[in-house]
This record gives sequence, structure tokens and C-alpha cells, in this order.
Amino acid sequence: MTTKNETEATSLDSSFGSRTDVGYVRDHNEDSLVVAPPLFAVADGMGGHEAGEVASEITVNTLAELAPDHLDAEGLTAAVEAANYNVMKAPRQGIGRDGMGTTLTAAMLEGERLLIAQVGDSRAYLLHGGNLQQITRDHSLMADLIEAGQITPEEAKVHPNRSVITRAIGSDIHMRPDIYELNVSAGDRLLLCSDGLSTMVSDHAIQAIMRRQEDPQMCADELVNAALENGGVDNATVIVVDVAGFSAAREEKKARKNRAMYIGLAVALIAILFAAGFGGCSYINNSAYLIEENGTISVYRGVPDEFMGMKLSSLERTTDLEVDKLPPGVANRIKEGMSVASLDEANSLINDYQLEIARTDAEAARAAAANAGNESASTNSNATPGHSADGGDAH
Repeated sequence: MTTKNETEATSLDSSFGSRTDVGYVRDHNEDSLVVAPPLFAVADGMGGHEAGEVASEITVNTLAELAPDHLDAEGLTAAVEAANYNVMKAPRQGIGRDGMGTTLTAAMLEGERLLIAQVGDSRAYLLHGGNLQQITRDHSLMADLIEAGQITPEEAKVHPNRSVITRAIGSDIHMRPDIYELNVSAGDRLLLCSDGLSTMVSDHAIQAIMRRQEDPQMCADELVNAALENGGVDNATVIVVDVAGFSAAREEKKARKNRAMYIGLAVALIAILFAAGFGGCSYINNSAYLIEENGTISVYRGVPDEFMGMKLSSLERTTDLEVDKLPPGVANRIKEGMSVASLDEANSLINDYQLEIARTDAEAARAAAANAGNESASTNSNATPGHSADGGDAH
């Protein structure tokens, strides 16, 4: 957790700045943040003094401890779910209070790939080509009503229930974050913020500040100052991250990879010439890789390269295993071509993936059947003479 009001630093992937302020109305700050590249996060606590700030601090501390070292959607999701569990169990350990919770917007930036986990109404924005775009969708009653066409964004700003959020860390043991994965470019600017900024400063004004102020720390300061100048009725927390990208490093890595490939091919050619092709052919025949074709996984014997226009692989088998049913990290590797040591290992992975998808589908079917049973039981109960059931909305 960042304990200072401002943090400015530079990493290989980015330079960044941050600031949090209690504002002019609240007597304590329930926001927390973490800046530990490649991880950045903002959490806006709820529940009052000695509750909201506890929930947000538990959340960012758990995230800082358990978040993966590199971009991994499953790993980041698991860290957020662990934070949710830790917040929910804290009151039983005498920490905080029942009912406390927090929003969370967490981002991981590596090179030109961005991964975001979102819970609640703190936000992530991206300034790309000078245009500001909101990446995340608010988990709030107002967002639902606006999307349903029942109110306008202007009406939402003065609605009596404008503070009601529909998902939060600490509210539901089954809570899952929304996950966003996207490409970014060198020169882009990422903004994470609590609603103490987004409700006090318009997106147009935020865009103008982010365009004008080149230094990320000075940009973070100016954004918070704008929230204070407009009333500062809530805690305001921002993190500004400039995307540096990996252009030079990527080109060097590609060059090294090409050199290694050419050296390897030369060595293989010499081995073929002096060993009657045994060594090279043995290596190719013992290698394998998985790759997506027409939405399903195909298994190839050999390596995904060519030598003098001749492919060094052959199709071994096709499967009906749909790549998009696999976890995102695995699916991305297979789409790019995932090399394995042998055909046996490739077939073993296929079997594992089939079992995992079958297990997931079975769990979904059981859940659907259970929901159908509950709805049937509820219908029968409501139809019993002399009985009635009342219900109400809960937010």
C-alpha cells in the first residue's frame, strides 16, 4: 500500500505518478492505492470510519502480496478473489466492521499489453491519440439505469441513489471481477481513479488536463486539484501511468531470436550433412506443438518453422476442443503456437484441457439445474392457498 500522498517513479514499461487527498468534506480518507509496477490499483472503501479504510487497505495489501509477477488474467482474478475473502473474514477476527467493503480497479501493464480487474465504480481511462476513453464499466445502479435508457447521464449526477453500487469487494463470497485485456501503444496514458475524481471533474476536463500536463506526477496533482476546486466532497485518488512500450527492446529480442534461429538452422544443416540427417530429423520428429485452427486445437509433429521453403512440421491430429473455452492465458499461447517436448506431452495436455472443460460445463449445468429447481419450488410455494410472498429490491 502506498502511504505517501504522492509517488513518482519510472519503470522499463512506464513512468507514473499518483496522489490521494481526503478532500474538503470527509474527516478521513477511505481510499487506498498501490503502485508496484507492473501492478497499479485504486480502492475506494465504504462503511464509515474504521471500516471503509480498513477494507480498502486489506484489499490493496492482499493484491500487492498475491498478484502475479507478469500479466496473467487468472492470477490477477485469484488475487482479487482472495482480497474479497480477506475483507469478509476480517470482522470475525476483530478487524473493521460487518458490512464494510471497497471498490477496486487494478491494472497490470507490461510492454504494450494492459490487464485490468474491475469491481465497483472506481474507473480506468486510457488516453490514446489524444482522445480519452473509459475502459471499465461502473458496477452501479446509475450505470444500469443509464444503459436501460431510464435516465440520462445528467440526471444520474443528481439522482438520490447515485452512490449505490451493485458489486463490491466484501459484499459477496462469490464475487468475481470484470477482466479487461487490451493492447496499448507507446505514448498512451492510463488513468486509474476513485469516484472522488470522476464525479467532480468531467471527462472532457480530465482529457484536457491529461493532454496538457506531460509529467505524470504533475498530471496526477492537477487532476486532484481540479476535484478539490470543484468542491472536494469526497476522497480523491488518482494514478497516472505513461506507456513507454518495448519498441527498442522488442526489436533487439526479435533480432536475437532470428540470430538464434539462423544459428540453429546452420547447426542442424551441418548435423544433417555429417550424420546423414539423423540428428535433425530425430529432433523434428520428437518435437510437437499445439495451435489454433478454425477455432479448435490441432496437434503438429515437428517445429513451426521452415527450411529453404520446406515446412518442418506435419499435422498429427485435429480435435474438437474449442480454444475459446480455455483460460485466456492458455488460449493466447495456443493461438500463437505452443511448443511442447513431445507428442505424448501434447496429447496429455489435450486430455487435461478436455477434462477441465467437461468439469466446468458440468458445474454450469448443475448450477442451472439448481436455479431451475429453486424457481420451481418458489412458484409452488407462492401458489399454496392462504400464503403469499412479499419481495423487495435490494441494492
